[in-house]
Amino acid sequence: MNAAERVDKLRSLMAEKNIDAYVVPTADFHQSEYVGEHFKARKFITGFSGSYGTAVITKDDGGLWTDGRYFFQAENQLAGSGIRLMKMFVGDTPSIAEYLQANIPEGGTVGFDGRVLSMGEGQEYEKALSAKNININYSEDLIDAIWEERPSLSKKPAFFLEEKYSGESSASKLSRVRKAIAEHGADTHIIASLDDVCWLLNIRGDDIDFFPLLLSYAIVTMDKVELYVDDAKLNDQIHEELAKNKVTIHPYNDIYEDIKKLGADSTALIDPMKMNYALYKNIPCNIVEAANPTILMKATKNNVELENIKEAHIKDGIAITKFMYWIKNRYDKEPITELSSAAKLTELRAAQEGYIRDSFEPLCAFADHAAMMHYSPSKESDVQLKSGAFFLNDTGGGYYEGSTDITRTFVLGSVDQQMKKYFTAVVRAMMRLSRARFLYGCYGYNLDVLARGPIWDLDLDYQCGTGHGVGYLGNIHEAPTGFRWYVVPSKNEHHQLEEGMVITDEPGIYEDGQFGIRIENEFIVRKGTKNKYGQFMYFETVTFAPIDLDGIDPEEMSRDEREWLNQYHKDVYEKIGPHLTDEEREWLKEYTREI
Repeated sequence: MNAAERVDKLRSLMAEKNIDAYVVPTADFHQSEYVGEHFKARKFITGFSGSYGTAVITKDDGGLWTDGRYFFQAENQLAGSGIRLMKMFVGDTPSIAEYLQANIPEGGTVGFDGRVLSMGEGQEYEKALSAKNININYSEDLIDAIWEERPSLSKKPAFFLEEKYSGESSASKLSRVRKAIAEHGADTHIIASLDDVCWLLNIRGDDIDFFPLLLSYAIVTMDKVELYVDDAKLNDQIHEELAKNKVTIHPYNDIYEDIKKLGADSTALIDPMKMNYALYKNIPCNIVEAANPTILMKATKNNVELENIKEAHIKDGIAITKFMYWIKNRYDKEPITELSSAAKLTELRAAQEGYIRDSFEPLCAFADHAAMMHYSPSKESDVQLKSGAFFLNDTGGGYYEGSTDITRTFVLGSVDQQMKKYFTAVVRAMMRLSRARFLYGCYGYNLDVLARGPIWDLDLDYQCGTGHGVGYLGNIHEAPTGFRWYVVPSKNEHHQLEEGMVITDEPGIYEDGQFGIRIENEFIVRKGTKNKYGQFMYFETVTFAPIDLDGIDPEEMSRDEREWLNQYHKDVYEKIGPHLTDEEREWLKEYTREI
């Protein structure tokens, strides 16, 4: 079936169930940003493969809500499906709740699988729809009923993350979490988000492509932990470690019934942004709503993690530099495509000790494909690299020492002066943010203008954030901070910048149908000078790989900007050069030369 046929089949089932609109988000049962194949229901029903978006199907209409990263991609992939692109945060585009309120008749019914809709979204729908007495049916997984060959849940084994990587025992983490539970006036904490459960118990899995996470829930009380997981995935070492901390293992799906057994006099701490609607509706006791304590704890990395992360970035810089050398010297001598280049980069990363898997799906985009911010090549879209264009690569590696996220845009052959002007503006934007000095208490939105300035000067912008937190073998996009000038509640970027946070810096310019440019480094938030004005902060760059000088116009840069780039490239050569072949090292000397 094509997308239009799948939508027709869904509408027939909706009619049988007396459902006027059916909501299909991009989510698993844990509100994960990226999901395993079993949970890609929105992709199945619409054909849109981006990582972010929600579909709403009514009796005679259909919409796909997504943000600016995916407008171009969504327009192409939705063609012929009968589903309209709803551009979030643009003009007068209604929210999903507003759309449902306006288009569902009095006394009608909105349906969805409550396990894949967040608690906050469900509450928003309740509030918006109550005025018209619209019913909510959250117990129907209609997609499962029409998805005949739906992939099963992952059965891959989990592994334990030793303290030489985590930097803190699970016992210590549990002690801190229990202190936070008490401070909130609660005695129980229900954790439904995968990265929070895995961080707390120092376990990792392989249940989501690229993200080493384990499908699980946890209920933490003051003296024990109830863990809901497929026990067959756990090895003897994990069982032993869990037993030390009084962790009892239960079947994965049992939590929906077990949660109903919480005593009426108990008080549960829950995070409304990290819990699904169905689980929330089953909680019988008192509730305290607040961010999971683990979110900030895991975002502020400890010294062991930070040293490991720096080591991971050296390994990644070696792979990226070798990749750049290979691309620049081979693209015009043999057939190289977006997909084959992605495979080559994965091969180079895999050659590094401690490599586990790529940290997200490689985004290798040539020429006009790079105008789609998060384009990922497929067999249908794959193209061969040629001269006279940009080749954008947004990729990352997952190592025992941590996760990386880096973007480099390579110049293949020669490009015109305007393209160089834009390329240089993006480099200047990236370095301006990375050079920031600021007082403690600043949020990402206080600093975002530093990156956008050189691009706004050209009357251009990029329709996404400038940067995001990075997890340690967790989510590559990690709350609770990031860089953007506008507030997106669902992004959970509500916290000030804290020492030890690891954040990306990735401005860009994207011209539809022509090219895309993005340059991305990661840095660590560090404490600087403390004086009568307060505690100053700065960023320590941890990404080391060449920025393609073939795209730089030195005349577009100030003297201090050139000095920064020259020093950065000197550091790249010193850190990466010793790990290369003689030929690669000689090439790197040229591509890290002073300008």
